[in-house]
Amino acid sequence: MAFTPLHDRVLVRRVESDEKTAGGLIIPESAKEKPAEGEVISVGEGARKDSGELIAPAVNAGDKVLFGKWSGTEITIDGEELLIMKESDIMGILS
Repeated sequence: MAFTPLHDRVLVRRVESDEKTAGGLIIPESAKEKPAEGEVISVGEGARKDSGELIAPAVNAGDKVLFGKWSGTEITIDGEELLIMKESDIMGILS
């Protein structure tokens, strides 16, 4: 199924977190937090100003981004868990 976000919304796939800490300890599933890092899958056309002028999005498909812990709405497309969020929920692009 194809999905295209509308307006200033972004479709993001979470990046899997590490299984171990920096010191080498294995983190059990029950103690893991959902990562706040992901890859942009698809981007809407952008928001509009009051005048109707289009504001182009700052992120593109393929960008690795950092977002807030409680950002977005979780959805399942073709068995894969993804997030839909507003572009303003994204804190930055990782390079």
